[in-house]
Amino acid sequence: MPKTTKTPADTAAEPVAGPVERAHGVIDAIVDPLTSALKRAGLRRAQKSAGESEPAAAAPAKAATGAGKPGLAISPLAVPFPTIPPIAGVEIATGRAGFYKHEREDLLLMRFAEGTSAAGVFTRHGVGSAPVDWCKRQLAATGGADVRALVVNAGCANAFTGKAGADAARRAASEVAKRFGCRQRDVMMASTGVIGVVLDEKKIIAKLPDIEAGLDADLHPSEQWARAGRGIMTTDTFPKGSYAEAEIEGYKVRIAGIAKGSGMIAPDMATMLAFIVTDADIHPNVLKALLGLHVRTTFNSVTVDGDTSTNDTALLFATGTSGAPRIGRVGDRRLKSFSAALDKVMLDLAHQLVRDGEGATKFVKVTVDGAASPASARKLAKSIADSPLVKTAIAGQDANWGRVVMAVGKTEEPVDRDRLAIRFGPHQAAVDGAPSPTYDEAKMTAYMKNPEIDITVDVGAGRASATVWTCDLTKGYIEINGDYRS
Repeated sequence: MPKTTKTPADTAAEPVAGPVERAHGVIDAIVDPLTSALKRAGLRRAQKSAGESEPAAAAPAKAATGAGKPGLAISPLAVPFPTIPPIAGVEIATGRAGFYKHEREDLLLMRFAEGTSAAGVFTRHGVGSAPVDWCKRQLAATGGADVRALVVNAGCANAFTGKAGADAARRAASEVAKRFGCRQRDVMMASTGVIGVVLDEKKIIAKLPDIEAGLDADLHPSEQWARAGRGIMTTDTFPKGSYAEAEIEGYKVRIAGIAKGSGMIAPDMATMLAFIVTDADIHPNVLKALLGLHVRTTFNSVTVDGDTSTNDTALLFATGTSGAPRIGRVGDRRLKSFSAALDKVMLDLAHQLVRDGEGATKFVKVTVDGAASPASARKLAKSIADSPLVKTAIAGQDANWGRVVMAVGKTEEPVDRDRLAIRFGPHQAAVDGAPSPTYDEAKMTAYMKNPEIDITVDVGAGRASATVWTCDLTKGYIEINGDYRS
């Protein structure tokens, strides 16, 4: 995960050409002294008694092993890596290039069948990285046709590195292209890690023979995908994967994906890398449209800390090896099942990013109803989800719904104060612009002990809705980011 001076998350995931929906709205950054709030939250948590009517958050997790930052405990919200069957047309291998001081794999290589289509969406951060620039340029040049390889490194973001960083990315892609007998423009690149450090491509090139040999290793596909997920982790505490199936004219097609991201997560995109592969045969322009359609309600609807990364990349590859007929038109009705399955994979991966938010102990769903427009609903939901005061209250298991009122009002979006309603799960906190007459502090307090929290706000200004997922803000987030480089 790249780290840099924190800035407001005012960017959006940007597809490379093609018609797509774009996320709307601007997140208001909140600069707030968190220390006292976190201390109060910790004190309240320590004072709460155990054994209440609803389950408490998960017990302390074991320390993460393998990839990721040494010493980090596995998130209490972690989910197991899925079983993934073979995806025809892609080979996967990982290795250690040495971008980290400690022993771990930090390099991922995927080789694709000839004729593989690809599409991508990327950060719109004002200081995009060399690998982001590389992918956008090559996809624009080729139209996403016949992509043959993906190279991903963790431990060095190769962002804000000027011509030296761009040349390093090009040399790495060129060497992979030589080994695979393709053009360098057919090689996609992605990096994650510390910003401001030029990629040492020699580490990648030196490791290529070993990793290429690993493409033929006799490993179960699930283990290959799990290793890929671990190999791209930074401060992640568990590998993130997802799998779904769909039908195209009676043919079964498979979709598998991995993602990484734990901090510097804010729409639009979250601080993340995501790589999704299907054996369906789909034209690159259709892939662009599908990726752009679903990214808005998945990767662009999660936030951990309100900070946007320089390296956000989501790539979708279609190897065309399933036997299903080729889909060449965006409006083709045969895409219905595939589109739904792709959305499922992307949303699953997006949720896992939040579940692995740095220091997170709560998975929080924020829904805004009754907004004047979809854009307004998204801005309102993001304001709540990004508020440090809301997030620290959740960490302290305090249903301080007044902070939700604050986060709604500061957006300057259309809101009917006298119709405003707030719920935490099934419990009504406010209705018709005032405290609910049925408010029960004991029930609300018990609900806040759950590891998953739903906050629903009706602003009474229209009929539009939006949902954003986030996590709480704990002392753990500060501890992780206070010594990220060391």
